[in-house]
Amino acid sequence: MHKNILVMGGTRGLGAALVDKLLDAGHTVAVADSGIARDGFGTRARRIVADRADHAAMRAAFAGEVRFDIVYDLLCHNPLDAAIAIEVLAGKVDRYVMASSIEVYRNLMGRHDGPFEELDLDLSSQRVDMGYPWHDALLADYRRADGMRQAEALLYRDATLPVVTVRLAHVLGQASGGDAGDRAAGDPLAHYVALAQTDQALLYANGRATTSFLDAEGASAFLLWAGAQDFLGPVNAASGGQLSALGLHRRVGEVLGLKVRALPLTTQAGLSPFDLPHPLVLNTERAAAMGFRFSRVDGWLDLLIHQHQPDLVAGQAPVRVTVAACTPRRPSSQTSLVGAR
Repeated sequence: MHKNILVMGGTRGLGAALVDKLLDAGHTVAVADSGIARDGFGTRARRIVADRADHAAMRAAFAGEVRFDIVYDLLCHNPLDAAIAIEVLAGKVDRYVMASSIEVYRNLMGRHDGPFEELDLDLSSQRVDMGYPWHDALLADYRRADGMRQAEALLYRDATLPVVTVRLAHVLGQASGGDAGDRAAGDPLAHYVALAQTDQALLYANGRATTSFLDAEGASAFLLWAGAQDFLGPVNAASGGQLSALGLHRRVGEVLGLKVRALPLTTQAGLSPFDLPHPLVLNTERAAAMGFRFSRVDGWLDLLIHQHQPDLVAGQAPVRVTVAACTPRRPSSQTSLVGAR
């Protein structure tokens, strides 16, 4: 059935993949973003230009909009963003799908056995701090997981919008095309490729702390599916199979035919992307019970690793991606959503 759909943050990466799927399905799509990034949608999609973090700009941009069947919000990272969505979209949307993150469960790591189910995270007592400078990038970066939890809590507590929060696993493969630097900036997998190519050791704290992953194709397919359903509330999304930072490092070496080195350190975790103190794995039984079938990590990871060496895939000499071009950082909500804008 044809629908009128808004995607906030749909010009590249996961967002662009979602918009392409929606357009291919015959829907009318409007893409809202800052207007800075280019996209390849041409005249197929309508643009709404507004700074997602600017309350007044968002209010003005959507003042003339009547109604959307579905809104996908890939840029709701904190309670201030959630509050803007509530005010701007109240009475104008039949279904609001927020792209959340596996990182909302981070505060439960080490205190819970097994993969996390949606109801393991109790948001009823979650404090919502509207006074924190969430839109100051330097400060908000340290509280991204907390910001995402608070955004979800506010949306459900307010109950103005018919909300679905899709808790995406760590998304890999969001950057495609461009040069090696572009891919490194858009995908933390590039860090592991760079380590293997330059014979540098992976620094890690816990080689057994596995986590869940999803490729951009699978993430966009799940968002497309979730928007077309009628359930509400949180839902986890992850491919089958998990890897630790050490496991991912070793897999990259195997795929590239390179011997890789690793150095365990008795220090706190976070030495490399996905280096965690405890397992952080998603239970996807809710989505499966509603009919969605996820791929497995081993079904797509090897191809993504090779995509960081496009010239090698084409039969030419491999392109070296420097570690400096993809400096490791602690996984956060942005790890799941990087490249959505």
